[in-house]
Order: sequence, then C-alpha cells, then structure tokens
Amino acid sequence: MRLSKEEVEHVALLARLDITDEEKARYTEELNQILAHFDKLNELDTSGVPPTSHVIPMTNVFRKDEVKPSLPVESVLANAPDATETAFRVPRVVEEG
Repeated sequence: MRLSKEEVEHVALLARLDITDEEKARYTEELNQILAHFDKLNELDTSGVPPTSHVIPMTNVFRKDEVKPSLPVESVLANAPDATETAFRVPRVVEEG
C-alpha cells in the first residue's frame, strides 16, 4: 500500500494542519516508508503465535477487596487545615451566575 500526496493532503486537512508543499512531499515519503515496514511484517507467518497484550506474562497486582474498619474520623481530620466535626472544609469551586 502506498499513500498519494492527495491522501496526505486530505489527512492534513482533517487534522487541521497547514503544511507546505515541501512538507506534503516529505510526509508522503516518510509515511510510505513506515507502511513498507508494515508490509514486511505482514509477510511473517504468525498463525502459530497466540495473541498477546504484553510481552511478558502479567498477573493482577491488586489486593483482594476486603471489608476493613475505617480510620477514626478524629485522626483523619487531625492534620486538616480546615475541617468541621466530620468533614474537610474546602474553598467553594462553583461560581454562581
């Protein structure tokens, strides 16, 4: 597969890129070189290779979701710069109007 200069111009238009004629020519050549590498990869027989999402085996690193007692409210709020009896107090971030 090869891209034409017109196709590169169309992609540039879709991406709202204002590129010069020199850049269009250069990008056409560079993109075609990249596509040539993909063509080379497509020549490989991968029928016996299972699909993978990672090159090394991955395992779930999350801990089990177990119910545990919460921290006491007093100790959580102890270092808060501004708090009520049960919550952090923060500046208002919603503007009216």
